[in-house]
Amino acid sequence: MSVFLFNLVLIFAAPAAPKGEAAGGGFLEFYNHYLNYPGFEAWRFLNLTIFVAILFYLLKKPLTEAFRAKRETIRAELIKAEAEKQAALAQLTATEAKLANLDAETQTVRSRAAQEAEAEKTRISEQTEFEINKLREQANSEIERKNQQARTDLRKFSAEESIRLAEEKIKREINADKDAQIVKANIQAIGGLN
Repeated sequence: MSVFLFNLVLIFAAPAAPKGEAAGGGFLEFYNHYLNYPGFEAWRFLNLTIFVAILFYLLKKPLTEAFRAKRETIRAELIKAEAEKQAALAQLTATEAKLANLDAETQTVRSRAAQEAEAEKTRISEQTEFEINKLREQANSEIERKNQQARTDLRKFSAEESIRLAEEKIKREINADKDAQIVKANIQAIGGLN
């Protein structure tokens, strides 16, 4: 379309030349020399400009809305990314604080474990001492009981042996005459015969 318009302008802009003479100078010469240079035709640029202007006019509103929606989406994503960045920084700070306190906590745990081990060692030592004393007391009481039992058994044996030896001695020394004398002496001691 623009080509048609350019040609129309060129036809009317050409000066009327007398018959038989070539038209020279003027707009046609300027057009052919500068604007219709091979590879640089001005009408192509004019045609492109008109096409771009029409596209701009037709697509301005939908593209503006699309760009606005895209801008809002990008803004929301940037806000969300900033919030996530702040949360990550807070978590990083908390983690760094924990790492900084890790040595102190490790030392505290070690000292607490050493104290507990020492307390457990002391408790076990005291319990062992208590058990040793208890076993010692039980052993002493068992020894005392066995000692008492042995003494009782020894007294019983001694008494039985004494009786046996006395019986043997009496059996050896007593005969019928001594037996009669002992009986008479016992009767007299109780008051005689009635």
